Amino acid sequence: MPLDQRLVDAAVTAAGLSARYSQTHRHYHTLIHVEHVLERVVELSTEPDDATALCAAAWFHDAIYAPGRSDNEERSAFLARETLELVGASPGLSTEVARLVTLTASHHPEPDDQAGAVMCDADLSILGSTPDEYAAYAAAIREEYSLVPDDAFRAGRARILRQLLGRPSLFHTSIGRERWEGYALANVRQEVFRLEGSGRE
Repeated sequence: MPLDQRLVDAAVTAAGLSARYSQTHRHYHTLIHVEHVLERVVELSTEPDDATALCAAAWFHDAIYAPGRSDNEERSAFLARETLELVGASPGLSTEVARLVTLTASHHPEPDDQAGAVMCDADLSILGSTPDEYAAYAAAIREEYSLVPDDAFRAGRARILRQLLGRPSLFHTSIGRERWEGYALANVRQEVFRLEGSGRE
C-alpha cells in the first residue's frame, strides 16, 4: 500500500503540528527534526505497507514536548490516535501510529518489529551525524533544559547517554548500524567525557 499522503496531511493540519513544533521552548524538537526523521524513515524503510504509519509517526512522535516530563511520548501517541481517527484513518492504522510514537520513549523495538526498528533508528540518527552537527544537537538539547541547573543537567544527561552506550547496538536496522553506529558511539562517548569532565573541574 503506497503512502497515503492526503491522510497524513489532514492529520498534521487537524492537530496543528506545525504550530506545536514551532513553540518557543523548542530548540531541537522542531520542524527541522521532523523533516530529518521523515527523510531517514524513507531511507531505512523497505516495506511499502509501513509507509503511511511511519510518516504519520514521524510527524506525531514529538507533538507534545515538555522538557522534564516522562509522559511526552504517551501523550503524543494519544494525540496521534485521536487525530487520525478524526480524519478517517482505520483503527488499525491509528493504533499502529500510536505504537510507533510510544516506542520512541525507549527506542527498544522487539527483534521482529521492522517498522519499530525504522522509527527508532530514524529518531536517533542524529547521534551518527558529523561532530559539528552533533555538537549543535547537544547544545540545542541543553537550551531546551535551560531551567535545569548545570550539575543536575550534566548528571542526568550523562546517565541517559551511558544507558545508550550499554546497549549491544544503538541502531536496529542493518543500514543504521552500517551508516551511523561508529560515528554515534564516538559522538556519545565524547559527550559523556565532556559532561563528566565538566563536573570535576
